[in-house]
Amino acid sequence: MRAVLAVLLAAVCFGTTGTAQALGPDADPVALGAARIAVGGLALALVAALLARRTAARPGTPGADRPAAVRGAARTRAQRAVAVVVGAAGVLAYQPAFFLGTGRNGVAVGTVIALGSAPVVTGLVAWAVRRERPTATWGVATALATVGVAVLGLGAPGGTAGAIDPVGVLGSLGAGAAYALYTLAGAALIDGGWSSTSTMGALFGTAGAVSVPVLLVAGAGALTTPAGLVQVAWLGLVTTTLAYVLFGYGLARLGAATVATLTLAEPLTATVLGLALLHERLATASVVGLAVLAAGLLVLASGARRAPRAAVPA
Repeated sequence: MRAVLAVLLAAVCFGTTGTAQALGPDADPVALGAARIAVGGLALALVAALLARRTAARPGTPGADRPAAVRGAARTRAQRAVAVVVGAAGVLAYQPAFFLGTGRNGVAVGTVIALGSAPVVTGLVAWAVRRERPTATWGVATALATVGVAVLGLGAPGGTAGAIDPVGVLGSLGAGAAYALYTLAGAALIDGGWSSTSTMGALFGTAGAVSVPVLLVAGAGALTTPAGLVQVAWLGLVTTTLAYVLFGYGLARLGAATVATLTLAEPLTATVLGLALLHERLATASVVGLAVLAAGLLVLASGARRAPRAAVPA
C-alpha cells in the first residue's frame, strides 16, 4: 500500500505543473521545459549519487531495492546503457510532444489524449516486450480511469468534442508513448538490479545534462526573474526530483502498467488546483469525469493492495 501511496503522491506533484506555469511569469514552453528537466534531473542525479554512496558505506547492505534474481540475471552493462539512453530520450521527448498537443488542441484535450493514452500504451508494450500480462483489475481500472479523464477533459474549460487538429493528436499520443518509454526503461533497470532512485537519477540526470544546452539555445528570458526562479525551482525540485523519487519507489514494487494508471491522479489534482487557485469553473461533465476517474484509481489501489507485485526490502 505504501508503494501505491507513493505513486499517488508523485501524481499530485505532477498535477501542480500546470498551476505553477499559470501562476508564474509568461515563459517560452521549450525553455521552461528544458529548465525544469535541467534543474530537476541534475538534482535527482545528485540525490541518487548521495544515496548510492551512503548505501555502499553500509556493510552487507544491498545496493538495490530488490534482488536481481527476482526477474532473472542482471542486465549486462551494454543493456543498461541502452536502457538509460532510451529512457532519457523518452524524458526529453515528452515535453515538446506534450506542448505540441496542448498548443494545437488546447490544454484540456491535449492533456486528455496524452495522459489517457499513456497507461494503455504502457500496459500493451509491457505485455508485448516484458511479458507482463495485464490483470483483469488493471483492465477495469484503466478503462474507468481513461473514460474519466476523457469526460473530465471535455467538460473542462476549453474542452470540446468538435474539430480536433490531427497533428496535435499525434503530438499528444507521442507524449503518451514517451511516458511509456521511460517508465518501461526504468522498470527494466530496476529489474536488472538497480535501485529505484539510481534508476530515476540515471534517466533524468542524463536528460538534465542534455537539457542544459537546449536551455542556452532557447534562452532563459523571464525565468531569470525572482518569480521565474521560484517557478523553475518548484517545477524542478518538486514536480521532478521529489516526484520521481516517489515514482521510482512505486515502480520498483508495482508493475509499469499499474504505475501508469495510478498517475492518472495527475489530471484530478490539476483540476482541483484549477478550481481552488485559478478560479476555473467546473462543468457537470467534469464532475462525472472526476467521479469515474476516482473510481478507477480506487479499483486499482484495492487490487494492488491485495496482490503486490513482489516483496521488496524497504
